[in-house]
Amino acid sequence: MDDLWPALAALAPTVLIGLVFWFVMRALIRSDKAERRAKAKIEAQERARLGLPAKASAE
Repeated sequence: MDDLWPALAALAPTVLIGLVFWFVMRALIRSDKAERRAKAKIEAQERARLGLPAKASAE
């Protein structure tokens, strides 16, 4: 049992950095998705204002 704590202490920084990296990447991906959605909404509004046909979605 005495060997467990030094091993956990050695792994803790790696796990914490991994979690920070995961949260940062998750935030970046979510913000990109939200930005693309907002841009598509604005583009659809502009197309409607100009009387252009709606753009076909890629989904």
